[in-house]
Amino acid sequence: MSANGRLAGKVAVVTGAASGIGEGAARRFVEEGAKVVLADVQDDRGRALASELGADTRYVHCDVTDESQVAAAIDLAVAEFGRLDVMFNNAGIVGAVGRIGETTAEQWNRTVAVDLNSVFFGMKHASRVMIPQGSGVIISTSSTAGILGGLGPHCYTACKHAVIGLTKSVASELAQHGIRVNAISPGNTVTAMTSAVITGDHNNTELATKHITSGSLLGIAGFPADIANAALYLASDEARYVTGHTLVVDAGQTTLGGSGRFHQQDAAIMREAGIKEKA
Repeated sequence: MSANGRLAGKVAVVTGAASGIGEGAARRFVEEGAKVVLADVQDDRGRALASELGADTRYVHCDVTDESQVAAAIDLAVAEFGRLDVMFNNAGIVGAVGRIGETTAEQWNRTVAVDLNSVFFGMKHASRVMIPQGSGVIISTSSTAGILGGLGPHCYTACKHAVIGLTKSVASELAQHGIRVNAISPGNTVTAMTSAVITGDHNNTELATKHITSGSLLGIAGFPADIANAALYLASDEARYVTGHTLVVDAGQTTLGGSGRFHQQDAAIMREAGIKEKA
């Protein structure tokens, strides 16, 4: 822990903190001086991470579909560390997959419970602590599937769009209390979840990295540390003028959209059209 870090003196709760993006954010927050409550359902991994990161962390079992457990994680932060400065609603699942006509209500509702209701719970209970403080930051993980259609399953896409809408709506309410509310939309990021989707094996991060790299406009894969750095910025006072915003971290996927083939072939296209290049 750094006494002079960018989050020195701040207290954070991170959901889904035992692995992937949540773990990356928890590590980064602690490096920058924060005290962090690690909330997850992966008890062995969560406890091991808390033990590794040291006395400025606590692990709590937290099923984010249960409002009382989300509230309890926030209450633990206040009880152990005295306040709550950063709420990172990060936990999520791919959830229901398949054609819309074949998606069951049970699959749909389960996905909504994890990917959207949990964000509502986190915002609700963080706000009850932050409003009396007159300060705080709420960050939620959306996705590039929350920006464009066709980048994720139907329910996942709907939930991630909703996270962005909820972020804007809650930001407009809480700004008067000095609370900033923002979202992050990661592109393809090498985690156990994406590895499972890409390779069928959540442990096969090597193949997932190769796959993501091959499809990246920058020619590199994204890792949890890349998203953690974005979360660090939004959590820090450096982003004091930023609220209601969705920070997209995706190697340009949603901005550029295509592969850039047209730009690479401009000269050939002009020649074929009978347009001579200027000397």
